[in-house]
Order: sequence, then structure tokens, then C-alpha cells
Amino acid sequence: MAATPPAEPNRPSPNTVMRALRGDRSPGEFAMAVRRAAREIGEHVSCDARYVGRVESGEIRCPNYAYERVFRHMWPDRSLTELGFSPRTAVRRRSADGGGEPVPPPFHPQFPPLPAPRSPLSTQLPYAASPYAEPPPPDGPLLSRPAAPLRGPAGPHHFDEENDDVRRRTFLAGGSAALATVIGIDPPAEAATAPPAHTASFPAAPGAGKSAAGAFIPAQPRPGAGRFDAGPALFDPGSTFVPGRPGPVPPPRKVGAAEVLGVEQAVREIRLADDAHGADALYERAGQSLRTAYVLLNEGDYNAETERRLQAGAGELAISVGWLAHDSNRLADARSLYAEALATARMAGDAALEAHVFCNSAFLARDAGRPREALRAAQAGQAAARNLDSDRLLSLLAMREAGGWALLQDRSGCERALARAYRLFDRGPSEADPEWMSFFGEAEIAGLQSQCWSALGDWDRASEQAGLAITLQEPRFVRNRVLYTAELAHDRLGRGDLAGAAHHGTAAVALFGEVRSARIRSMLADTADRLRPHRGVPEVGRFLVDYDLAAAA
Repeated sequence: MAATPPAEPNRPSPNTVMRALRGDRSPGEFAMAVRRAAREIGEHVSCDARYVGRVESGEIRCPNYAYERVFRHMWPDRSLTELGFSPRTAVRRRSADGGGEPVPPPFHPQFPPLPAPRSPLSTQLPYAASPYAEPPPPDGPLLSRPAAPLRGPAGPHHFDEENDDVRRRTFLAGGSAALATVIGIDPPAEAATAPPAHTASFPAAPGAGKSAAGAFIPAQPRPGAGRFDAGPALFDPGSTFVPGRPGPVPPPRKVGAAEVLGVEQAVREIRLADDAHGADALYERAGQSLRTAYVLLNEGDYNAETERRLQAGAGELAISVGWLAHDSNRLADARSLYAEALATARMAGDAALEAHVFCNSAFLARDAGRPREALRAAQAGQAAARNLDSDRLLSLLAMREAGGWALLQDRSGCERALARAYRLFDRGPSEADPEWMSFFGEAEIAGLQSQCWSALGDWDRASEQAGLAITLQEPRFVRNRVLYTAELAHDRLGRGDLAGAAHHGTAAVALFGEVRSARIRSMLADTADRLRPHRGVPEVGRFLVDYDLAAAA
């Protein structure tokens, strides 16, 4: 008698209930219905045909909490088990025959409240990473926080892929409410009564101002201004729209000089705010502006000149938001946003935008520990900038190249790039210099040189250049002043000067009430951790007291 093959306990059982509920709709149509149902209750899930397939195959035995709420909204008379899923407690426990205690669910930080309503065409917007991958930093000068769980092979093996899908795909899912708030366009009446988004957005229209607290206030609606109709799918309660079926496409809104000026002004406001305050408090507000720019670009009606300016503005905005992601230690998000900007630059044939993307990408790659990529990006940026007649831009790109060589411990390559950068810098500014390079002066080039010497372990030169950068820095660049001070504390510690490191660390802590930058916080936290064994030194003890008080505030 033939032996019975052993059972396959890990093989999932198909979810026939969910397959039956899909009916004759394609997986893509069903996914669209799920996304729309999520929006109806203020949730945001990134359901696609692949996710539907995983559900129906039984690979997803129990959905995460966001999907559970959406499914319960779609089928309020059914429980999860009646929808064909396993009970959550069963999924979270070890198998019965293996014994053991319940396995605790993996940790996932809560998502912040989502900006409301999204455009029905939002799935056509470019891909970028999600700003909801981490909760926003708490108010106040918090200097350290627990590291986020690692992703990928080195991270927890229980990491929830469903939630990760949501985080990766949702960033540019904004819509007409953002459009009205950020650009100053007269919104539909229904949108005006919707709950406000949890964060304010940057203005971009004449008449915008600031509140007493310094928050940006959008301009008042202009009489007779055109309306950006988001269509009945989101705003018309009496619509006959059927979830899961393609809805009517809203007529394109005429986009002209006023809207383009709005996008360009948003870029300027973001840069000015970052110079003064750092990235942490700005990232999500800036992301709202970026989503708006792509709504205009993808759904508007404009002439060729407006298209050129709108592409450039959207690309610059993507770079600005990418930098905010970088400075707030969301490196994967920054990489994705720079990819968006590069795609926009290539499609527009915009060499200046391309050079800017490569400049920022080189800096990001260096900070992410990818020196070869930093070198390639810096060299590609120099090639793109070759015919732009801006020696200062070429100088900055040469400094980015020097940073890559330094991280590779190639001192001669670094020194050659530094010499080229200073030679180009000494030629002076020109009218062709990009507007975004306002930060690149004598203080910044000294600060970047300091970073190179620090990477090479030349602490004397690093300290000298960091001190010079602090001395030369203009008062309006508060964030950079904190950065150079934190770097000087690090460099003094590298020299073995404990008192000097503590002195400059204390100065950086004193400035942290004005600046929120996770990148700078992590730098200062590292210095504090390395000084703790030496708290017997009076200056070190005072620094650690100040640091710990600020971290606990």
C-alpha cells in the first residue's frame, strides 16, 4: 500500500470567500474599489492587483488593521472569519503542535492622520516613497529617539509586508484639497467643508500671509477663480458612481502663470523655512505641496511654456522634499524622491534640474554609506552642468565628488577634487548660478571640506574648517550653524579633546530649540554616547546634563 505523502502545513488555503466577493471584476478593478472604500472612512491603503492575488491565494491569512477596517466598511455584516480570513489570534500564535507562547505582533509605528480627500486620478501620479513610513517627530527639541526597525534581511523577520507596501507607494496620492490649500485655488464647495488636514501647507498665491504663530496661511479664494473639479467619486454624495468601476474623468483645469508661480513660491518658502528650522517639522507639509504640483502637471491644461516651467517647478519641489527626507533621516524616501525629480528632468530635457538632482543624490549616497554611488552621481552632475556657465555649481559638484573620495579613504583623489572645487569657487558667482544655491558660500565650502577631513580621520584639519564654517556662517542659516557646531564637537572628540567636544556639544544643544533635524540630532547623540564614559570631566558632565534634559523635554 502506497504511503500517503506528508501534509504541507505551511501551504495556504485559497480564500474562496474573497474570490466570490470580487465577482466578475478584475483584480485591478477590485483593488480600486478597496482604495475608494478606504478613502470613505479616512483610511489609506495601497491595494493593487498583486495584493488581491495574495488575499485570494490565502497567502495573507489575516489582513492588517487598516485593511480590516476597510473590509468591515465594505461588508459591515461580515466578520474577518466570515470573509475567509483566519482569526488574528491564530495568526499571531505558534502552531499548536509546536507549543510555545504567543508570538508578539511586530511593532509598527502608528501612521499620522492623513491629509484628506485625494483626487480620483491619484493613481496616475508618479511613484515616490511614503512620508508615513515613520511617525512625525514629537514637538520640542527631542535629541534622540529609538531607531526604527531595520528593513530587509537584517531587520525583523516578522516585518509586515502589507504595511510596507502601503508605506512605499502612498506619498504622491494627494489631490484637490491639497491643491486648494497650497496653491490658493478656489476649492469645490464640498471640499471646503471637509475636515482640515493635520498640517498646514505652504502658500503659493498673492495674498498669502502668516498667522501670529508664524504658520503659513493660504490666500483667500479669488473672485471668479476657476474650480478644480475633483469629480463625483469623492465629493458628490448623490453620485451614481460604482466602486470598482472607472468613474468619469474630471475636465482638465486651465493652468497658467499664477499656478506656476504658486509652485515656484512653494519651493522658495520650503528652502527658507529649512534654512531656519531644519527638516523635521516641514517634511509632510512640503509633501502636500509636491503632490499638488503633480496634480497640476498631470491633470491640468496648459501651453508649452507653462508646461516647461511647471515641469521645472515640480522637479525642484521634488528635490526640496527629498532633501527634507534626507535631513530627517528618511534616506529611502529621499532616494525615491530624487528618482522622481530625475525622471522629470530627463522628460523635460532640463540639464539644470538634472545637475541639481545628481548633486543632492551624491550627498545622499555619501551619507548612506555608498561612496561609489556618490562619486558616480557627482560626476554625472558635473557632466550635466558643463554647459550651464555656473562655476559655483561645478564647484559644489566637485565638493560632492571629494566627499565620495574621502569616504573611500582615497586622500589623493579627495585633495584633487577639493583643489578643483576651490579653483572654481574662486572664480566668483555669476548670473547663471541657480537660485537654490544661495546656501553655497564660504561657510558651506569650509563645512564640506571639514566633512572630508573628518572622513579621512584628519581631526586637526576637520576642526579647523568646522570652526571657520561657524565663523563665516550668515545668521539666517540657523540650521547650518547648528550642523557645523555639532560637527566641530565630533571633530574635537576625534582629536581626544573631551572638554572641547563637550563645550561645542553644549552650544549645539542650546540652538536645538530653534532647529529640528533628525540628521543633526543623531550626530549629536553619537557624540553624547561616546562622552558618557568620561562624565567625570566637568565640561562633559555639564554637557550630558544639558543634553539629557533637552532629550527628555
